[in-house]
Amino acid sequence: MTITGPLAHAARALVQWPRDHVARLAGLDEAALADFEAGRADPGDAARARLRHALEEGGAHFLPDENGLGVGVRLRFAARDIPAINRLEGEGGVVGSDDV
Repeated sequence: MTITGPLAHAARALVQWPRDHVARLAGLDEAALADFEAGRADPGDAARARLRHALEEGGAHFLPDENGLGVGVRLRFAARDIPAINRLEGEGGVVGSDDV
């Protein structure tokens, strides 16, 4: 799925990262990112892929168009929750059958 500028802007808002931070992570000029988000320019396939990867690392999850509802983005998790999630991973012991 190719992301659009407005979708990238929405994802950046969800992960609560400033434009300069996302631009740096994606290897883009901040002005180029602003132009892309506003729909004034297209940075190209490689830059869009880097941008998507950076936003996904921050917790954005891009949703494809399903059933004609259109594409979207949602927050997968908050960055501050990652250490707690990693710490809890594997807690609870051995997984067993839950047949009743």
